[in-house]
This record gives sequence, structure tokens and C-alpha cells, in this order.
Amino acid sequence: GNVLVLGFANLVADAISMGFGDIVSASSERDVIIEERRVTEWDVLNSRGNEQRDLVRYYQSLGMDYNDADQEVVNIFTKYNDILVDQKMVADKGILPADQEVKPWKNGLITFTSFMIFGSIPLLSFIILIPFTDSDSVKFVSACLVSALGLALLGVARARIAGQNMVFTTAITLFSGVIAGAAAYLVGWLLKNIAGVDQG
Repeated sequence: GNVLVLGFANLVADAISMGFGDIVSASSERDVIIEERRVTEWDVLNSRGNEQRDLVRYYQSLGMDYNDADQEVVNIFTKYNDILVDQKMVADKGILPADQEVKPWKNGLITFTSFMIFGSIPLLSFIILIPFTDSDSVKFVSACLVSALGLALLGVARARIAGQNMVFTTAITLFSGVIAGAAAYLVGWLLKNIAGVDQG
């Protein structure tokens, strides 16, 4: 009982931490992009000629003919200040324009929900088996198998969404889960058998 209580408490705490971490990360990334865009916009407005020449050289480095880069592409971009600024950000700093549709709190909520769903799989398998068996070994093996199934489904979904090789992506996802699970089990074993920490 104590193990399940601590497991769910830890799951919720980790999910909240991951969710807030994603919110902070997305917010920080967006703020950096916005600030870099302000700097680039100032450069374009105050040193337009130099910025255009830099952009021409950038397109030449990609294999574009000088006349095409200068007369066709950059010359057209100069008519549209926002596009010119965006292109300079990509050329100089490798930064894509900020997606205004992306909401950090949505990213955090998705991360929290995903963590809760997949993290609860092994704990739920323990709960489901309580009326049927008292064997901790059976519960442990069942939790491992159900977790592996969940990871496999996650790998398949990831492969389909990203257009990646399904077998390879699923194998990588399973391998990552095995490493994480083994690390958690090892820490628990060390705490119990070496540090003398007992769950009861």
C-alpha cells in the first residue's frame, strides 16, 4: 500500500515538474526569439545595405548564383521588411520566427497529461492485480510487461507522426524505457540493501 501511495505521489510531483519545466522552456525560447528579432530588425532598419549584402553572401553559400541572389531574391525581400528580418534571423543566427500560435501553457499541459497517462500504467497494473494475486513477483513482471506495451505504442505513435522507421523508433523507445526502469530499480535496490532504507 505504501509503495502505491508513494508511487502515485511521486508520479504527480514529477508530472507537475515536467509540465512546468516545459512551460518555462517554451516561454524562454519564445522570449529569446522575440528579443533576437528586435535586434535584427534594428540592424535591418539602420544598416540595410550591409544586411542585404550579408544575405546575398548567405544565399551564395547555399549555391545560388550571385545575380539571382542579389537581383531576384534579396531585391524582392527588401520590399517586405518583416520577411527580410525573418530571413536575416535564419541566415545569421539559425533562428526561425516565433510561432505565435504556440502557447507555452498548452505545451506544459500536454507534457503533464502525457506523463500522468504513461507513468500510471505500471501502477495501475499493480492495482488491477491486487484482487487476483498476492505475489509481488507476478505484479512486478506484469507491470514490466504492461509498461513495455505502453512504450511500444508510444514508439509506434511517434514513428507515425514523425514519418520515421516504425521498428527502429519503437526499439529506441523501448530501450530508453528499459534504461530508465533499470536505473530506478538499481537506485531502489541500493537504498534498501546498502543504505539501509526500508519502504516499510
